[in-house]
Amino acid sequence: MEEFISEFLQAVPNTFIPLFVAIDIFAVLPIFMALTDEMSQKQKKDVIRQSILTALAVGVVFIAVGEAIFRVLGITADDFKVAGGLVLLVFAVLEITRHDRQRIKVTGTTGVVPIGVPLIVGPAVLTTTLVLVDHYGVLPTIISLMLNLVLVWIAFKGARRIVKFLGKGGIVAISKVMALLLAAIAVMMMRLGLQNIIKGQ
Repeated sequence: MEEFISEFLQAVPNTFIPLFVAIDIFAVLPIFMALTDEMSQKQKKDVIRQSILTALAVGVVFIAVGEAIFRVLGITADDFKVAGGLVLLVFAVLEITRHDRQRIKVTGTTGVVPIGVPLIVGPAVLTTTLVLVDHYGVLPTIISLMLNLVLVWIAFKGARRIVKFLGKGGIVAISKVMALLLAAIAVMMMRLGLQNIIKGQ
């Protein structure tokens, strides 16, 4: 039991950090503020609740279904590490080189789409969760996802103060650093996957 707890406590930081980088709250915050700028406080609360619950539901369901899809299609974890790492690398490069974002239309389900999915939980986060599940297990990954969503909720609640404190330039700079870290994680995933595939031959 003590060994399990020790391994679990070691796994949580290792799963938390890649998900934190993949979510990149500093890139999501300005978009959230733009979409909710003309909303009342009650509407903003509803959007925040919608987005967090949607992100959690999609993340957990994808973890459960993703493993089943692997088994059906005969995809190994190492195959997914290489493919997933490549996808994450593409997303990271696009994030680093992107100068602006397309204006998103505000609707009654803004908290679900686009904030919940794909801004909070997008392809980068979904890819990361599946790789982390294979590497560290389901429980640490889900706990880390939930902890990250708590941080997102706190950030959304204090969005105006955070942006005012960091400034637009600071937000952009931090977002680019997050993208670089995501690129590094992507390369690590591909390296581990390729090493395991070569060893297995």
